[in-house]
Amino acid sequence: MKKILIIACCLFATKLFAQTNSVTVHKDPRVDSLVSKQIQINEETTRDSRRNIPGYRILVITSNDRNKVFNVKAQIYQEYPELKPYIMYQPPNYKLKLGNFKTQDEAQIYSDKLIKLYPTGVYIIHDVIEVKPD
Repeated sequence: MKKILIIACCLFATKLFAQTNSVTVHKDPRVDSLVSKQIQINEETTRDSRRNIPGYRILVITSNDRNKVFNVKAQIYQEYPELKPYIMYQPPNYKLKLGNFKTQDEAQIYSDKLIKLYPTGVYIIHDVIEVKPD
């Protein structure tokens, strides 16, 4: 019984001493510069994708008369300069969309005001909107 205990102690001691060895890692200093360069590249390439998110815009007019759409744009810009206008051409029509709203409730506030000016049809639509990155 003593022999088994002595053998077990010897095995335990050799495992204990074997685990005290240390490993030294020598890192190439160029790795840090590569990591920082990759961070910079990732920042630049994802900047545009963080500026565009799903949201809402207000569709004010759809017409095949370009001048009419641009006149409406000028009138709205005088009345509401904080709303950024977007004119889209989808043949044969021009569409005037306004604003960058994250929620439908934000768009509804301006929609109610614009319906008074343009009762023929003002619609809140889903669109990809521009936001300022934080």
